[in-house]
Amino acid sequence: MNPVSLDPSMLRMALAGHGPAALRRWQLLLAGGAEGALCFCDEADDALTEAAGAQLRHGLPDEAALAALDVLWVVGVPEQAAAALAVRARAQKVLVNVEDRREHCSFHNSAELRRGALLLTVSTGGRSPGLAQTIRGQLAREFGPEWGERLETISRKRDVWRQEGHGLPALAAMTRDLVKQNGWLDMPATNEE
Repeated sequence: MNPVSLDPSMLRMALAGHGPAALRRWQLLLAGGAEGALCFCDEADDALTEAAGAQLRHGLPDEAALAALDVLWVVGVPEQAAAALAVRARAQKVLVNVEDRREHCSFHNSAELRRGALLLTVSTGGRSPGLAQTIRGQLAREFGPEWGERLETISRKRDVWRQEGHGLPALAAMTRDLVKQNGWLDMPATNEE
């Protein structure tokens, strides 16, 4: 597996499916900035229909719709239809993920934790989503909401440092020093014996 973060402003994204898992994936796409994504709903699903609004399309994507996409998530679609859709999508050079069906995926979703613009992810390459979620929970306890503002602080300082002419090695060192000076990664002492 090779990890990447996709910029939804540069890609045409869509979800195809229905049900609670599809709604969760749709919400994650929106949280990641994919406001222009399309939602192809293959069965009646009031919650997903409401969430998708004007982005909703009825039925699964046809060849023309697939040809217009870069990335497709398939969630809640019956096995045979999902497998066929994945084959058709890949034929159109679309990256495709069929939830919980590794054999049909050209990429796997990571368990994600967002703290403002800070995105922490955990991946098992689709082998154990439950383990990824468990580790994500641990990260959530260690990296609270304050990390969103911490990133903004670092970003503002980095902009100033770059304007001062500092190169990448210096920027990395200055960032480490700022984090250390503020004790942002200091772990609390435990009472373990």
